[in-house]
Amino acid sequence: MNKKAGKLIRLFLADGTASGLITAELLNWTGHVLAGSRSHLSAFLNRDEPKKPGIYFLVGGDPDRPTVYIGQSENVQKRLKQHNSDTSKDFWERTCVITSNKITQAHTLYLESRLIEIAKQADSSNVSNRTSPNTTFLPEADQSDMEVFLDHVLLILPVLGLGFLKRINASNDSSEISENLEERPIFQLIRDKDGIKAKAKEIDGEFVVLEGSNAFDKWKNTSHAASYEILHSSLVSSGKLYIKDGFATFKKDVPFSSPSAAASVILARQANGRTEWKIDDITYGDWQEKKLAEIATEDDVK
Repeated sequence: MNKKAGKLIRLFLADGTASGLITAELLNWTGHVLAGSRSHLSAFLNRDEPKKPGIYFLVGGDPDRPTVYIGQSENVQKRLKQHNSDTSKDFWERTCVITSNKITQAHTLYLESRLIEIAKQADSSNVSNRTSPNTTFLPEADQSDMEVFLDHVLLILPVLGLGFLKRINASNDSSEISENLEERPIFQLIRDKDGIKAKAKEIDGEFVVLEGSNAFDKWKNTSHAASYEILHSSLVSSGKLYIKDGFATFKKDVPFSSPSAAASVILARQANGRTEWKIDDITYGDWQEKKLAEIATEDDVK
């Protein structure tokens, strides 16, 4: 099995707290990332980075499916001040700005367009942009450079908890998807009497229910697991879960934060994914324990 090369990402807590401003840099990359909550906007805009040409993300709303606005500006500081008084951006809770001394506004226009395209394809967020700029104006060589720049953006944002650009479909060749997906075990959740059959894989730290899996169409108990009920409803409204004849079918691969979140949405009730999901009649929990037991500890080698 091929092993991917590691990447060194340098994170810096600018004000010494995990909830404050965070900068991120990648070795041999000209880009610079600055992220923080909207409540820290004054300190955010007082720094030098937002005064440069760059791209930015305004993020907020449901953590499982956030609302995202993707923009660019020759002077990000000025643009963010304008957004702060825009009532259509009331969802905005977190800000992320990416700048570089090597890019111009022509480059940021290209990056903005491609990022909107990628975010919509990933379908892990509600993209609030109504339009996106054309990318064909940028010379071919510059487009190639910006695609490399984008690869670094897609790598570094999930580290900051911004995973809405992550392309999770197993058929996608994105660099964000680990190699050898075919070798990953397939977990199943089956309820023969109810006609429920679902399959899932673990992909890059997420539990991904595969296209074609079945789920119940309506939530069963509104007194428990309200967040999962909302998630179930959002998947239906977005078309990821298609309702027909009393059942819901996953129309594409859908990532979940845990096996329990996936099981709860499928069974339309609060569920323990560690016991509901199985592989060869072994529960997910027992399978995980077995994998951990295979890891040699310091005491084992003495």
